[in-house]
Amino acid sequence: MMMNIVVEFFVVMLKVLWAIVMAGLKWLIRPKEKSVAGQVCVITGAGGGLGRLFAKEFARRRATLVLWDINSHSNEETAEMVRQIYREHDDNSMTKEGAVGGVEEVPPFQPQVYTYVVDVGKRESVYSTAEKVRREVGEVELLINNAGVVSGHHLLECPDELIERTMVVNCHAHFWTTKAFLPKMLEMNHGHIVTVASSLGLFSTAGVEDYCASKFGAIGFHESLSHEIKASEKDGIKMTLVCPYLVDTGMFRGCRIRKEIEPFLPPLRPEFCVKQAMRAILTDQPMICTPRIVYMVNFMKSILPFEAIVCMYRFLGADKCMYPFLAQRKEAMNNNEAKNGI
Repeated sequence: MMMNIVVEFFVVMLKVLWAIVMAGLKWLIRPKEKSVAGQVCVITGAGGGLGRLFAKEFARRRATLVLWDINSHSNEETAEMVRQIYREHDDNSMTKEGAVGGVEEVPPFQPQVYTYVVDVGKRESVYSTAEKVRREVGEVELLINNAGVVSGHHLLECPDELIERTMVVNCHAHFWTTKAFLPKMLEMNHGHIVTVASSLGLFSTAGVEDYCASKFGAIGFHESLSHEIKASEKDGIKMTLVCPYLVDTGMFRGCRIRKEIEPFLPPLRPEFCVKQAMRAILTDQPMICTPRIVYMVNFMKSILPFEAIVCMYRFLGADKCMYPFLAQRKEAMNNNEAKNGI
């Protein structure tokens, strides 16, 4: 019995080393991207920010887009951008076909875009809309859990309702959308679930306790679900976790680290962030941190004493980097209250 365990242990070590080697090779040799043409892709929070950019990227790859957002107007704006991309692709295909005398094959499908007004924080809204999507569009093969909010208050100044809202939208909603679409993916043994989290779900900072907790929760959910899918031996279902550093979408406008360090760690351009995420999704990469220094910071957080982490935070100006953002939000709220005569 003991001999069997020893042998199995060495086999496991060999598999671990092989996995490390293969992961290293993927960093050196870029894997071929898979096709998502014709696949139904649900994107939450598609009305702006990263969600809108994800929609445009998947449209360029001829996926059928299902856009979810709480704001109907901004969601329709995204849909129109997607339709324009579809039209440009069709025009280019016709031009190429004419240039080669009709030899090039025209894509047999015409992808479409569908919009739905959904509050992902309300599970009844998620479940009812998911059923409508299945009836009107078809089975979902790509799920991009992207919707997110931030309260912008210090903990002791934050109303309980806003804390609950942050947790529900940024974390609990992932449970509802996954429960709505995963069963069919398991049945087909085909699908891809993407969790758009944050570096603040790997390591935290002061002043955004509710946001950090929600992102830590989303990452925990994603990792546990990844293990469950592996345990069920459904190798056709892929999972990708996206953890970007501060993205310049306006969500954390005013956030600042130490001015001498900021040129080396500026806020990420949203387009760059989504390009990196798309590469990871289309090559079935389990996790993508942008920039790569986030991997190092997360590793150091795991091995260094807490006081050492505090020293590093203070050196970088990361300990209070959210304070200017929180001050701006508070000032904006006070101005709005003054205008409304409150």
